Amino acid sequence: MEEPELTNAVETMNSDPLLNKTELPLRAVYHPLGFSLELATNCHDVLAAAEESWGRFEKAFSEPALELRIGVVGDGSLECPPSPTFRAHRSLLSIIADAHNFVVCDLGQGFAFGWVTQAAVDYRAYLRYHFLEAATLCLLESLYAVALHAACVKTAGRGVLLCGDSGAGKSSLAFACARAGWTYISDDTIDLLHNRQDRFVVGNPHQIRFRESAARLFPELHGESITPRAAGKPSIELPTARLPEIVTADNCLVDYIVFLNRQEPDPPGLAPFPRDIAMQRFEQSLITVGEIREIQAASLRNLLSVDVLELRYSDLDWAVERLEQLVAQGGNI
Repeated sequence: MEEPELTNAVETMNSDPLLNKTELPLRAVYHPLGFSLELATNCHDVLAAAEESWGRFEKAFSEPALELRIGVVGDGSLECPPSPTFRAHRSLLSIIADAHNFVVCDLGQGFAFGWVTQAAVDYRAYLRYHFLEAATLCLLESLYAVALHAACVKTAGRGVLLCGDSGAGKSSLAFACARAGWTYISDDTIDLLHNRQDRFVVGNPHQIRFRESAARLFPELHGESITPRAAGKPSIELPTARLPEIVTADNCLVDYIVFLNRQEPDPPGLAPFPRDIAMQRFEQSLITVGEIREIQAASLRNLLSVDVLELRYSDLDWAVERLEQLVAQGGNI
């Protein structure tokens, strides 16, 4: 199919200053985390980026489809735009990098639209992470799920959330578990579905994003290219399809919540972690208000009915063995 002619930002300022008449003739349906998303655009490269993010997902849920419309303007710029700023009020959320690169989300309606420059599209990792994935996940997580800043793995049918702030070691420990025979589900974010009592979570098992320093821990990462600005910092993005020895799944039931502590590793071990503090940490990432926020809070309270623990460690292999003992002993620490 021939590429539609891109909108020129300068030429249209007088004839269509709002870009409201611009056609977005290219359409496709994807299923991020198993939910349907209808994407409309005027640029094949946007569809190619969406395919990289969500092409391996299959439809798993029957909820109404989310809608995302992304127009591309040709403004002559060549540099990658800056990282965007997020702002929200009531049901509206804005993701704004600059005057020509932004997305606005209606969290209550499951709809988002935005405009980006060709330069943003050319930096595909930037487009995917900051606009396509960010907008879609914000819509999904306001209507259907609660986003948790956690990795997820399972063994012997038991799901373990690995929680912590950025840099806590979630991705590295999840990958270490997967290399030891665990099932890998997600490396940094997991979604807890609303209105369920079984603590059912879904994740993205198709890729792992590492910090650049992870190459010192895992020989298979040596020589992997560094993706600049993919997540606001240099990272290694590795498709799990290139790791056939890794077993993956896209969902599980949560049986244990483990907060990671490498800053104070001594004495190493597992200990109970206060549920009220865990709730506070989870609630920090909620972007919704009103009725939806209450639904999300209820889902979090149900999740926190399982064992909530802190793992102090400095050695990855030791940490994996200790988690295996936890599961084998049925939670006795």
